[in-house]
Amino acid sequence: MKPSLTLHQTHHTLADFDAIFQTIVESLTGDTLHLFPELFLTGYPLQDLVLQRPFIDSYQGHLNDIHSWALAQRGEWRALVGGLAYELERDGVPRKIRNVIYEIAPGAGIRELYTKRLLPNYDIFDEQKYFSRGTESKFYEFQGETFGLQICEDMWASSFHDLDPCELLLTEVRERGLRLAGLINLSASPFEAAKRKKRFARARSISLLFGCPFFYVNRVGGEDEILFDGASFAMAGTDLVVELRSFDAETQSVSLGELTGRYDSDPIVAPENTWEGLFSPRLDQSTVPARLQRWSDDECEEVLRALTFGFQEYAAKSGFRKFLVALSGGMDSALVLAIVKLGLRPGQDVEAIYMPSIFSSPVSTELSEEMCRRLGIGLSYFPIKFLHAAVRNAFGQTFPEPFTGLTDENVQSRLRGTLLYTRSNQTGAMVLNTSNKSELAVGYSTLYGDSVGALSLLGDLYKSEVYRLAEYVNQRFQDPIPAGILHRGPSAELRENQLDQDSLPPYDRLDPILEGILSFRLGKKELLGLGFAEAEVTKVLHLYLKSEYKRAQFCPILKVKAKSFGFGYRVPISKNMNYQLQS
Repeated sequence: MKPSLTLHQTHHTLADFDAIFQTIVESLTGDTLHLFPELFLTGYPLQDLVLQRPFIDSYQGHLNDIHSWALAQRGEWRALVGGLAYELERDGVPRKIRNVIYEIAPGAGIRELYTKRLLPNYDIFDEQKYFSRGTESKFYEFQGETFGLQICEDMWASSFHDLDPCELLLTEVRERGLRLAGLINLSASPFEAAKRKKRFARARSISLLFGCPFFYVNRVGGEDEILFDGASFAMAGTDLVVELRSFDAETQSVSLGELTGRYDSDPIVAPENTWEGLFSPRLDQSTVPARLQRWSDDECEEVLRALTFGFQEYAAKSGFRKFLVALSGGMDSALVLAIVKLGLRPGQDVEAIYMPSIFSSPVSTELSEEMCRRLGIGLSYFPIKFLHAAVRNAFGQTFPEPFTGLTDENVQSRLRGTLLYTRSNQTGAMVLNTSNKSELAVGYSTLYGDSVGALSLLGDLYKSEVYRLAEYVNQRFQDPIPAGILHRGPSAELRENQLDQDSLPPYDRLDPILEGILSFRLGKKELLGLGFAEAEVTKVLHLYLKSEYKRAQFCPILKVKAKSFGFGYRVPISKNMNYQLQS
């Protein structure tokens, strides 16, 4: 009789050793091979936690507890779990840290099996800073069957790595005459839109290459801006035979005897099946100029679930149950408010506050009120015109310089930021930022004004994607966002008759230029080659380059795409910019 494997898609807070140990105690039963994600024993990503003595000491005690517990158990089960292996100096300083797979076995305790061979060092990853890589392929025997072992990145072929663990493992399989019952990959793979399809494509190729099922177990969690979606699965040849939910902890068992897949197709190693394929910008180059690809309904649903999960994770781990959104009558704040309201859990609440200035139109007031009526939210009305006038008068009496232009515009935004956090102090609510990626990229925001907030929901969405997601939200949830908001021209309303297009190119041209800069890493010459006007390219590049200091002071941004601002975006603030403005 063929053995069964149980996929545990787990959801824990980083370094919550008590909860992780309890999961082990409650889960390891039966006659099955239990599979847990990469670094399940600690959580991921850990960054400098792995170097801190209190963490190391607690983790070593955690391993000892697991070992002692397993020694006292009886049964036929086994467990493969991701964890850290430390080699410490006499004074407790880590000499070497490895990202490994452990076996937990009843009556035998815990033992190390395999060390991760490919350590990613791009975007949000910096594993080469902390970990030492493995040098050997490993096989694991369970109930007479042989399995190959991998950890996350080991499955991704790449020109950026000097070896391919899949090829090395396959060579060893052939040299030893082995027949694998399956290939097991324990992962901690962050979410991004459409990444699920890329995982499937790569797993299908690997399964066909080895002629056996491929088991992929991923973690669930929101770690500040980084989201882990789970979406674990088993692939048998060309067939997806098991798939777990996204953004939910789940456990599912599968018997090897029931995995009847088709292995008669040739494995394909196309660009989308490699590491490079994970970072595919959303540019449609079939038109001149190029444009952003439009999200499908499925992609919108995926992003909506990710944003909802992300703000809830951040709130829960930071201790917030109330949320505060500054409503403006515009698209960004409306979408943030809708996402938060539609994603509230029992015992949670959201408040909207509307802070009009002398330049706010009556339409903005009407649309804000209508938005709150549709969502069943009370709207706090707090005009800033008297505060604005008082500040203007005080400065006029104190300083000789004129109180006009950006000075007058930005003080309105900063007054709103101050009032938001004053209200937050009163109620204990978490302030949610409402900026989008287009604004962040060109510096179209005010430091300590509309850029304030504990967390940005839309900071990885270009303005055109904000509109697309809002359309989808209305389609799915019976129009919580008034049509007047969807169809009005974007404006900060900081001066008379102000529109975004007065300062920026239209978003249907701005956003693809920005995507070319951020994801394709293109310069002026390449952008002109995609059909964009030189004047617009020069302007956008200039705005992007000179606003780096603003982005460096921005709050965490929920990452939902391949390349976002935030932890994976590390650019010097002080630098010469002239070379980037030349064609």
